[in-house]
Amino acid sequence: MDYVPDDNSRYKDVDYWDERYKTEQSYDWLGCFSKFKHLLEKHVQKEDSILILGCGNSSMSGDMYSAGYHSITNIDYSSVCISAMSARNSDCPGMTWHQMDMRELSFPDASFDVVLEKATLDAILVEEKTPWEVSPHTAGLIHQALTEIRRCLKPGGRFVSVTFAYPFFRKRLYARTEYNWSIKEYSYGTGFLYYVYVMTKGEELSPQDAALEKKLLEDTKSPPPTIAQIPFDNDEDFLSNIEF
Repeated sequence: MDYVPDDNSRYKDVDYWDERYKTEQSYDWLGCFSKFKHLLEKHVQKEDSILILGCGNSSMSGDMYSAGYHSITNIDYSSVCISAMSARNSDCPGMTWHQMDMRELSFPDASFDVVLEKATLDAILVEEKTPWEVSPHTAGLIHQALTEIRRCLKPGGRFVSVTFAYPFFRKRLYARTEYNWSIKEYSYGTGFLYYVYVMTKGEELSPQDAALEKKLLEDTKSPPPTIAQIPFDNDEDFLSNIEF
């Protein structure tokens, strides 16, 4: 089956994913867990309660379980995905699977030590024509998700975001005082880099990130410079279709 949709907007359509998950066994956006395990180990403890957003059919949850992270809750808005992954990982006590939208999490406040997403927020941005100015509608969707993530984190909890997005662009979404978290950034990969952002609840933004937030509120008129198209090796990757 050819999983590449005719239009990027299909990546935001649950029907597309339901159909895809009926036949696709596994796919890992941005590389497998081993690629960024060394970074995750600095911020996530084996005993932490972990929520994985938009788990898909990635091997990441199973790989993390094998590495000793046994308190993992997975959500995805595709019921087909959740059913298949729950059956596939039935021999992993302590790991649970739930159909859920990350913009409307049903968990109580302060439920998790760690919330982790890998390319899930990127999928919300697939229709954006430029990273310089996210549309009000998409910005609202991202804000809903980040607000829910903050709510479900325990004090001192960490939101870990794995993405293709450069710090200059992604921090424009994450650096907001109202989220009540600090931001640290890391990268992995060779040639083309992927990024890991770690937001810690209850810590203040750095002076640089606070200045970024202030600047974004004050200045939205500067014309963007030209950004080179990102090369990808994958045969199918919605990230490579995002226009810059």
